Amino acid sequence: MSDSKTPEQLVAGLVRLLTVAPAGENAYTGNQQPGGIGRVFGGQVIAQALQSAQATAPEGMEAHSLHAYFLRGGREGVDIDYSVAADFDGRSFANRRVVARQEGTPILNLTASFQKPEEGLEHDDSPMPEVPDPEDLPSDMEMRKKFLEEMGEVSEVQRKLMTRPRPIEMRTSGKLHWMNADKKPPRAHSWFKAAAPLPDDPALHRAVIAYASDFTLLGTSALPHGLSWARGELKGASLDHALWFHRPARADEWLLYATDSPWSGAGRGFNRGRIFNRAGELVASVAQEGVVRKARRD
Repeated sequence: MSDSKTPEQLVAGLVRLLTVAPAGENAYTGNQQPGGIGRVFGGQVIAQALQSAQATAPEGMEAHSLHAYFLRGGREGVDIDYSVAADFDGRSFANRRVVARQEGTPILNLTASFQKPEEGLEHDDSPMPEVPDPEDLPSDMEMRKKFLEEMGEVSEVQRKLMTRPRPIEMRTSGKLHWMNADKKPPRAHSWFKAAAPLPDDPALHRAVIAYASDFTLLGTSALPHGLSWARGELKGASLDHALWFHRPARADEWLLYATDSPWSGAGRGFNRGRIFNRAGELVASVAQEGVVRKARRD
């Protein structure tokens, strides 16, 4: 993406990226990330697969959960095809199974469950952590530029990846894995939202939240070890991703992403996330396991 793009243009590009195109019966094609380099961002594949499932869901039903397995890393510059199977349509719930493929090879399996909205027993026993408001924190771009200054010499590719404008604005309290060199407890807190207003489409807001839920999550399990992907000290990849939508939320208003990692070992790290709105209400929960290995240096 060009550095001259406005937040509105960046978010319009995100909307295009997450809008899948019909490609036959229960089949869709996902757009490519303009200027993408290397491996496709996992959150993009999750969000496009969710959008494909939502496009076939029964009228009046909303996605309340998804479970995905990453099979292979996707490659930028190649379209992603999504095939949807309608495994179940009931009166209150429905289920959709999605396979994402590049050039005929599966890269992700996702199952999404849908529910007709209803009233029910309510409790919320997950208090929002006390962190500074997003307005009182530096932007993610400011922190990335500071990190690059401290790093000294870096490749031009890495510099472009770190400083390219993003459609998701983030404000972090403390340090994330990529900027951290000290061993610290496996917990992180980041505010996020779309950098400009989104259309009033609840399905799109769920897709953007799914997209953003892959940010910062796997890196939480690296915090106790003081190691960073950005410094070339780690190698990793997401293995699976689960997301539960508890209540409606707008992805263009600040949401707090509180992540923690209760365990790592055997070359894997397990991570959890809770997403809160400004009122302190829990709007979504996330869980992910991924490969986390110390990089070998020849």
